[in-house]
Amino acid sequence: MKKKQILKVTGTDGYAKIENYNPGLIEKISSGYKSIIVDIGENPKREGLAKTPERAAKAMQFLTHGYHLNPEEILRSAIFTEDHKHMILIKDIEIFSLCEHHLLPFFGKAHVAYIPNGRIVGLSKIPRVVDAFARRLQVQERLTDQIKDCIQKVLNPLGVAVVIEAKHLCMQMRGIQKQNSVATTSSFTGAFLKEKTRSEFINLISAKLN
Repeated sequence: MKKKQILKVTGTDGYAKIENYNPGLIEKISSGYKSIIVDIGENPKREGLAKTPERAAKAMQFLTHGYHLNPEEILRSAIFTEDHKHMILIKDIEIFSLCEHHLLPFFGKAHVAYIPNGRIVGLSKIPRVVDAFARRLQVQERLTDQIKDCIQKVLNPLGVAVVIEAKHLCMQMRGIQKQNSVATTSSFTGAFLKEKTRSEFINLISAKLN
């Protein structure tokens, strides 16, 4: 279906927020949320909840818009020939995703590094790839591997390293209810399978350089 674009301007500073959504899908998802509100014993017609199904439907489309992005094409859009043989690291990339088991958020930081093999990619493309995979229903383990595999496939570097540190609301709000727990996952290829290179990467993401 054709997507509708809505432009909203708020405040006097001219800040504009653009939302793209599929009206037909919004209607279907809204209906589902309305049923859930009724099933838990609430009144979807009361003032505070009257527009909640539609808002929640729009939020869900935004939180899962990664399904409509092609991470490989994102990388291919800015590849440059460069004879650089040392590690390139982008750390502390914010991630927000939804756990596919409970549809609750998990969030944290991703650290991504690669060692070029004759080609580099525009720095902004790495966080965009992270976001493209994160904005889907996910598990942290798969997210870590998908980022690594995409960069390895498209750039064919000498090695790729990805570490993700995240807090999961399915652990903090329900279940075991441990508020300070952090899940850490890692995935490596090529040169990063060697202890010396991997240690350099770990030291760099642990260091406070600023």
